[in-house]
Amino acid sequence: MSSETPLSSFLSPVPEQFFGSDYAAGAHPRVMQALAETNLQKTAGYGQDEYCREAADLIRAACRCPQADVRFLTGGTQTNMVALTALLAPYQGVAAAQTGHIWGHEAGAIERHGHRVIPLPSHGGKVAAEDLRALWQNYENDETRDHIVMPGAVYLSQPTESGTLYSLAELTEISGVCRAANLALYADGARLAYALACPENDVSLSDLAALCDAFYIGGTKCGALFGEALVFPNPGRVPHFFSVMKQNGAVLAKGRLLGVQFKALFTDGLYEEIGRTALKKAEQLRRGLRALGFEPLGSSPTNQIFVRVPDDLYHQLTGRGFGGFWSKEPDGGYVIRFVTDWSAGETDVQQLLDFLAEKRENKE
Repeated sequence: MSSETPLSSFLSPVPEQFFGSDYAAGAHPRVMQALAETNLQKTAGYGQDEYCREAADLIRAACRCPQADVRFLTGGTQTNMVALTALLAPYQGVAAAQTGHIWGHEAGAIERHGHRVIPLPSHGGKVAAEDLRALWQNYENDETRDHIVMPGAVYLSQPTESGTLYSLAELTEISGVCRAANLALYADGARLAYALACPENDVSLSDLAALCDAFYIGGTKCGALFGEALVFPNPGRVPHFFSVMKQNGAVLAKGRLLGVQFKALFTDGLYEEIGRTALKKAEQLRRGLRALGFEPLGSSPTNQIFVRVPDDLYHQLTGRGFGGFWSKEPDGGYVIRFVTDWSAGETDVQQLLDFLAEKRENKE
């Protein structure tokens, strides 16, 4: 690259109105302010600093789980891979819905580390307790079970990949099946802020701590510049977990960057505020889409909205950053995903709706 060629010429500009994901913007201003204010401070490395300790204490308090082991990692796939690798024995696999992130969107990260992802039917993005029970019973009743992969854990996410939510009753039943079968229950909370802030939600952080063997609180998609907080409610569940992280390249030398961000997110209700802001914009978008004749698919009450659109409109929308690919329909057209976050403003949503209205008028 020529020294006279600006870097910007090699980058694809992202429009201000962007609904393709909830991690396109940088950090929430209060998170960025905390990073800037602590930038010149010198601290211990590898998460042994005061900010990581303070952030972990805030998370323990929010989870009402004072004994929890809290670890900070940089990204979702990394967190899923490291946590599940630690929870599983070498001969075990993890059960997940066929729509689960580890099944279809992590490039085989779990399998790369020697653990099969065991697919289960997806019920609106969710795993059902009866399917888990059947999976375990089939394994137990198989006289050749020593020759097959043993289920060792269950993966789910809150919200799901489809934007849906587990109820407390559903999660409690799943947890009961897991404990009866000695399966580790692991919850991916990449978008947890949007679940916690949702009026339809009845699962709290303390519920997750009581029902799961491990779960993570998402930062990357919930207002942080990057980072996830992994929680083990029972600290002895995975001994020497720091060493497991280190083996997998998951220990950040400047770990305080994670602690600073999560301390900010869990101070003065910012994490919940970020969730509420995104959900407010999502509801504005849902109402507008329905008014224009675009009925959202599924039953997502969170910050993800799925709509079926024709080919030409799909390419026009994604070309402007007004949505992202979800699936190609076999009979033509696409399912597009709209995602809101803390940075979306009312005028941003209205510009998307105005664009759709204009295209609909031109079509007619």
